[in-house]
Order: sequence, then structure tokens, then C-alpha cells
Amino acid sequence: MGYVIGLQCRECGADYPQAAVHVCEECFGPLEVQYDYDAIRAVLDRDTIAARPLNLWRYRELLPVDGEPTVGLHSGFTPLVRADRLARALGAREVWVKDDSVNHPTFSYKDRVVPVALSKAIELGFQTVSCASTGNLANSVSAHAARAGLACFIFIPDDLEQGKVLGSAIYGPQTVGIRGNYDDVNRLCSEIADKYGWAFVNINIRPFYTEGAKTYGFEIAEQLGWRLPQHVVVPTAGGTILPKVDKAFDELRRIGLVDGPRPKIYTAQAAGCAPVVRALHAGSDTIEPVKPDTIAKSIAIGNPADGYYVLQTIRESGGWGESATDAEIVEAIHLLARTEGIFTEPAGGTTVAVTKKLIEQGRIAADESVVICVTGNGYKTLEAVAATVAKPAIIDPRLRDFDELYERLHSPGGQEMVGSNAAAG
Repeated sequence: MGYVIGLQCRECGADYPQAAVHVCEECFGPLEVQYDYDAIRAVLDRDTIAARPLNLWRYRELLPVDGEPTVGLHSGFTPLVRADRLARALGAREVWVKDDSVNHPTFSYKDRVVPVALSKAIELGFQTVSCASTGNLANSVSAHAARAGLACFIFIPDDLEQGKVLGSAIYGPQTVGIRGNYDDVNRLCSEIADKYGWAFVNINIRPFYTEGAKTYGFEIAEQLGWRLPQHVVVPTAGGTILPKVDKAFDELRRIGLVDGPRPKIYTAQAAGCAPVVRALHAGSDTIEPVKPDTIAKSIAIGNPADGYYVLQTIRESGGWGESATDAEIVEAIHLLARTEGIFTEPAGGTTVAVTKKLIEQGRIAADESVVICVTGNGYKTLEAVAATVAKPAIIDPRLRDFDELYERLHSPGGQEMVGSNAAAG
């Protein structure tokens, strides 16, 4: 039994039944899933959740699937890492990293939203699923569609990182590269969805798809011992995850699982694609589309579908937003790796770099708790950091050769010398 009442327009409040629709026929506003929270409060408590498997479906009453879920049974419940060494580097007391770089099976937060979308698509009778993607979503849709036995088409920009191209193709979908950026891909997919009637997870199934992002917030609260952090820094691409993390915290308060003040939510964008941050800094409600130019391809969406709601959430929560240059993103990737042993893609580097700025600005107080959202794995985007990592020092298999290397490494400036020589060699 599900607890969904139906869909409702976020702008005019018009009601719709559960179906593959995502915009209001009256005002063209986006549709949002509505729940019976009184009924959920009566059946869902901390002990019930704790007794369930460690996956995203432990919160199933708050997700829009009526029957038993069919995919994603091993997705979610990723580590919330107490990042003390990173905290010291940032000048903060309590820093946590919510690490979806190890999510199953494709190592990104998209392994939350896709199982919900595909489970709903199956309930609605679809046999072909699809998506417009900057990479991580394509990986996840391909893998979960293979698991569910669904036909699958994925559409991506033609200049995507090879790790993400191969990370989709291995599962056997029909992969289509589009000459252009993500916004070009998305426009074409809207036409294809209308003509072919497939379940596009981030188009006609979008109201259900976005609900899966709430599990990121549910897990943060549960893993903190059913308390809420004071600050959360979230990357923004299309704008799906940030408002849904806030909605997750709100829902947990509504059904009595947590209490306390609303966390402040912050957006992090790459300087080469920062339409939401620009609007925020300008005090505007209008998101002016931009042409992306950044190494952070997974968040390089110049016309974010939910950008307005990102702005609304940030302002209502008392948060803020900043952008990071490509150089700052790469530096932050290195910082997170060497302090916490977490290798993130550039989206996570963006959140770390922006967190650093927010602490330096005093917007996040050094003695308050902050969760940094890491949403993807660095092994998919090796190109972003390849030129900044020293090559191995090469020696012959003789002890004296290692002795000489070791002596050079421990001489003044030795590590820098060996690293630069190795990188040049």
C-alpha cells in the first residue's frame, strides 16, 4: 500500500492523479507528489526504519511507489563520514561528508533517484526507459534498466568523459551522443518523449524521480542519530537534489522523527556554469541561462529545470551560494582525497571548495556542524585531475636504487623534486 494522494502543481495548486505527467496543463508549473502524512505518522517510526534493510527503501512510506519496489534493493545508505582532518584544513569544528561516490551500482547519487523512477515506470506499465544526462544519470538508468529487464535509450552530450560513456555502454543500452551541451540534449529528449511515449526519468517521470533524492536527506538525519545538521552544502545542476534534501528534513519533522530548527541549505556551482548563484547574488528570481564552460560536467546544466526552487529553498532556509573556479575545484578534489581518502568527481570538488569559501566568509560558523554533499566518484572523471598528479618515480629493481630515491625524497625539497621530475618523465 502506498501513501501518495496524487500530484499537485507547485504554482497554481491544481491536482492530478498519479501518471506520467510533469507539468500543469493550466499554468505549466511543475508537479509535485503529495502524501498522506497523518497516515504515515501512524505507521512509521525510528524502530520500524531501523529494522529494515540498509537501502533507500527503508523510507518507502515517504516514496511514491504503491507496491513492492522492483529495483534499487542495494542502493542508498551510503557512509556519512566524520571528516575531522578535512575540518581542520577548513578551519571548522564539525564537518561531515555524505559520500555517494560509493553508491551502488554506479557510484553516484543518481542511484537514489533512478530506482524510484524505474519502479514507478514499471507500475505505470512502461517497457522502455530513457534519460537526458551529463553522465551519472545515464550510468544509473542503464544499470538499473538492465537489472529490471527494460529496454533503454540514453542521450548524452557527445563530449562526455569516457569513463561515463563506457560506464553506460557496458550495460547494453542504446547510447546516443548529441552534438551540443546538456540543454540541447534535454530539448531533443522532450520531443522524443512526446513522440515515442517512453518513460524519460527526468522528463515525464520527473515528479516521481525527484522524490528519490529525499533519501539523501533522510539518511543524513538518521546517521546523525536522528538530529539535523546546522548547514548542508549541495551541488546544483538541474536543481533536483537541493530542494528535496530540504523537503526530506521537513517531512521528518512533520511525522515526528526529528525536531529542531531547519538547516541552512547552500548551493555550490562551478564558476563556468553558475546561473543559480548569479541570480542569488543579484537578488533576482530569474535564472538567466548560461553556456557551460567547466570541468565539472556532471553539474554543467546552463538552464536548470528547478533553479527557481533552489533559490526559494536557499532563501527560506537562510542559506547562501557560491561558485568555484576549475582550479579551485581541482584543488578541493586533492584536499578531500589527501585528508579523508575520498576521491570525488568535480561536482564534489565544487562543494568542498564552496564550503571553504562559506567558512572563510563567516556564513558557516567555525563551531557549527556542516554536511558536505559528495555526489559522484572521481574514477569516472580522471581527465579532470590527470595533469595535476605526479607520475610514479621509476627505478630499477635494485635496493641501492631505492636507497638513492629515498635519500632524495628526504633531502630539502626532495619530494617536490622527485614529483616534478616524475611528472615530466
